[in-house]
Amino acid sequence: MKALRLLINSNIYIALAGVALTMATQVQIGISPHWHPYLFLIFFAILFEYNLHRLITILTNKDALKSDKHKWVTGNLKKFYALVIFSVLGFIIAVIEAKLKVLLTLAPIAALTLFYSTPLSKGAKGIFRLRQIPYLKIFLISFTWAIVTVLLPVIHSEKTFNDFHLSAVIVERFLFVFAITIPFDIRDTEADSQEGLRTIPLKIGEQKSIRLSITALVLFFALAVIHYTITNQWFLIFAFSISFITTMIFLSSKKIRRMPLYYYGILDGTMLLQGILVIGFYYISRIGRIWSVG
Repeated sequence: MKALRLLINSNIYIALAGVALTMATQVQIGISPHWHPYLFLIFFAILFEYNLHRLITILTNKDALKSDKHKWVTGNLKKFYALVIFSVLGFIIAVIEAKLKVLLTLAPIAALTLFYSTPLSKGAKGIFRLRQIPYLKIFLISFTWAIVTVLLPVIHSEKTFNDFHLSAVIVERFLFVFAITIPFDIRDTEADSQEGLRTIPLKIGEQKSIRLSITALVLFFALAVIHYTITNQWFLIFAFSISFITTMIFLSSKKIRRMPLYYYGILDGTMLLQGILVIGFYYISRIGRIWSVG
């Protein structure tokens, strides 16, 4: 449990989830899952961004260190700063090694993500960040995760992809991330209200937000079933069925929502689980084909 908490608190856990989803994309677009240098870029980009966001928060708001969200940083400042340095160095090396076309494609997304955390200006009303634009946060997070984890394998592939097929993968990823991100906004309603931020839960309330989250998840699954029936990738339907059912339970159960590691352990873990399921069912389907031929 200590090791798991360390992975979660250091943001290594969420970075691994990003790698898992990117490898799932390899399978979804018809590529065998394999390790590739761009996965280092994914890992360190996520690690860098999440720790940068945390660093800016504690530097611009000392009171943030008193919150449960930043409790680990308070007791592990040296480890945290070492982790920030590690993520920065790793990110720089990954960028240097990346192909130019990858950097050009991801540059606008990286800029949006950076400016989401970084103050753009400081005026009479205080510091302004992109996150203060009403309702932008959840859509920006979902869009960024969808584009980054889907486009990197596509850019590096020499294949030409059907527009519907590729668009469907992006929309599926967007809807899934959107569904599991809404509970984070519900959790942050008090803090967001104090900061003057306008979010979906503050607009429509907790119960309607949960229903919206579940609706997005159902749409994700419905699109996945239609999509992978058309492409005859039945093993993906099995993988996404388990992902859908488990995530639905996590979103719906009030008992689970009260668990200590609900947000950064369970909800973030749904992305890691989905990646593992997709890769796992891919290899199961290959074994099945080998047996049927034999």
